[in-house]
Amino acid sequence: MGLCSAQLTVTCLFFIVVPHVLSQVAEFVSIDCGGSSNYTDPRTGLGWVSDSEIIKHGKPVTLASTNGNSMQYSKRRDFPTDDKKYCYRLSTKERRRYIVRTTFFYGSLSSEEANPKFQLYLDATKWATVMIQEGSRVYVEELIVRATSGYVDVCVCCALTGSPFMSTLELRPLNLSMYATDYEDNFFLKVAARVNFGAPSMDALRYPDDPYDRIWESDVNKRQNFLVGVAPGTIRVNTSKTINTLTREYPPMKVMQTAVVGTQGLISYRLNLEDFPANARAYAYFAEIQDLGANETRKFKLVQPYFPDYSNAVVNIAENANGSYTLYEPSYMNVTFDFVLSFSFGKTKDSTRGPLLNAIEISKYLQISRKTDRNDVSVLDAIRSLSPDSDWANEGGDPCIPVLWSWVNCSSTSPPRVTKLALSSKNLRGEILPGINYMEALTELWLDGNGLTGVLPDMSKLVNLKIMHLENNQLSGSLPPYLAHLPNLQELYSNNPELQNEVQQKHFRLILGISIAAVAILLLLLGGSLVLLCARRKTKSAGDTTGTKKKGLSAYAAVRGGHLLDEGVAYFISLHVLEEATENFSKRVGKGSFGSVYYGRMKDGKEIAVKITADPSSYLNRQFVTEARSLIRKGDVYGIIDPCILGNVKIESIWRVAEVANQCVEQRGHARPRMQEVIVAIQDAVRIERGGNENGLKSSSSSGSKAQSSRKTLLTSFLEIESPDISRNSLAPAAR
Repeated sequence: MGLCSAQLTVTCLFFIVVPHVLSQVAEFVSIDCGGSSNYTDPRTGLGWVSDSEIIKHGKPVTLASTNGNSMQYSKRRDFPTDDKKYCYRLSTKERRRYIVRTTFFYGSLSSEEANPKFQLYLDATKWATVMIQEGSRVYVEELIVRATSGYVDVCVCCALTGSPFMSTLELRPLNLSMYATDYEDNFFLKVAARVNFGAPSMDALRYPDDPYDRIWESDVNKRQNFLVGVAPGTIRVNTSKTINTLTREYPPMKVMQTAVVGTQGLISYRLNLEDFPANARAYAYFAEIQDLGANETRKFKLVQPYFPDYSNAVVNIAENANGSYTLYEPSYMNVTFDFVLSFSFGKTKDSTRGPLLNAIEISKYLQISRKTDRNDVSVLDAIRSLSPDSDWANEGGDPCIPVLWSWVNCSSTSPPRVTKLALSSKNLRGEILPGINYMEALTELWLDGNGLTGVLPDMSKLVNLKIMHLENNQLSGSLPPYLAHLPNLQELYSNNPELQNEVQQKHFRLILGISIAAVAILLLLLGGSLVLLCARRKTKSAGDTTGTKKKGLSAYAAVRGGHLLDEGVAYFISLHVLEEATENFSKRVGKGSFGSVYYGRMKDGKEIAVKITADPSSYLNRQFVTEARSLIRKGDVYGIIDPCILGNVKIESIWRVAEVANQCVEQRGHARPRMQEVIVAIQDAVRIERGGNENGLKSSSSSGSKAQSSRKTLLTSFLEIESPDISRNSLAPAAR
């Protein structure tokens, strides 16, 4: 009766497990990286899909030989060697456990090729450093993870030598009870070893023999520092009898039907563990597959390494498992292993048989790195949907780790927060997403030059925001009053034809049209610089003895805390300071088509000129730029010179300034000069006006100069900055 009950129990379990396993297989994901078509692997019966429709980056490489490996190793996908990451996204079910596995088969390495070495990441967690030392070997990296969301990202990046690549990517769902640990909220399990002892051949065992498609490496597969130091008297045994393996980890029956036995009382092995020393979870799998006599026993202990909680326990397989041909799987929950692991089991004094071992698994606890804040990521995903076909919108993986997406900056906090959105001219369409209001860590928001429409959403929670660019869109409505109360906001660029500036009347003045920064630079260089060049020549003839000590603009609230010579640094002078310096804009000193110019004096004595645009319409700005650039390209530099300075300046200096001014209004940022280059151009013009030519040789003055006052302005100080040091092809500020 008892036997029948046991048989019935096993049969019932079998019928329960088989449908579940079949559903597992249906959820397998098997990607052939670099493959050109989908197919079924004849060795396993599993379907493989090409990644050609999954990832847009990299290039497939056809290998000369698979070296006897499966057909998925006939190709690989190579990725660029740059500062980006390249990722595959796998769909998961939150809180379910999976095996995530990547393999790397490079093929033959020529003497000229560098051995590839690069980083492998899962989400924000560094998984492994992949180092290809043997081109003919398949390198396997495997994680056991509990999914924290509806997907995981597997990424390669950061190549030190060679190019990052991948051969296969696999996702295998596990039974709900398998590989549960007390630490899985904070740690993945990185598989370091999974060995089938007593294996009949060198071939690894996997699906369909293992319904979860774990790879059980054969102990016959000898390689350097793998299962060496075998104890004398170790033999291989096997059975064809059914083994009851329906326990927590469900090892495959074929693995449990083979074993090694230490006939001289000891089983011992030594192997290297990648990325150790570390804390680990270890499993030992035992099943009594030999028929013992009535007076025979098999008792043994863990001898090495020695752990008091485990080593003192006696293993009696048949007793622990409640019978022969039944699995017993003790788990070593949290132990520390060295890089070189030596382990052994020794029989007790009262045992008649030596120790037996069927299989082992060793997995490292891998600390999970926190991904970028979920709220930030959800907003970024929504932003990418506004321009789904753009390359920038298809950058994969975590936005901040291990390398930044090209259009974001992030904090170094845990979890990382997005601090900058650089979305200028990204072809965005639609309304500004209201979710941006929950990206509280934002300090810079660049949305200019797109096709954004509608009214501004609530962004009153962006208390850390310093810079906001909204210009050159089709926004409508009014600038909301809360912008005046954002405590850190220093720059607001808001020029949109239909966007009303009610904040100006209620709280503070905003100079709309700052969106034409390039035009401002052009006006500054072509107007102010040339007038001042002329003034400097006149001042020189009269003798300038003021010798005023020069100070940087850092006293006037440098927006990014930089120095005047720092590339890309903008400077902000608050409206309150400007009103005080200009006595509420009471001293108008000039007026042109683009607005009035007011005279002022800062508290430190520096004199300034402030121009307020009269017409912020983009049409007038474009008209000015188009006309000026057309005259320059035609060689008619006289057409853009103020007639009052004609004859008082040299045409060479005008051309030097005009050329760099023309570059300043290029549409693409990479075509525009750096601030240091602008400074160098102005200083070249100054040298020409002082009597030197473009080659640094002195030449006679072509005209006299009238005496003028030697008043200092901010631009005068700017022109007197010493030339940058370019002796080593660098444009660092010169030492004083």
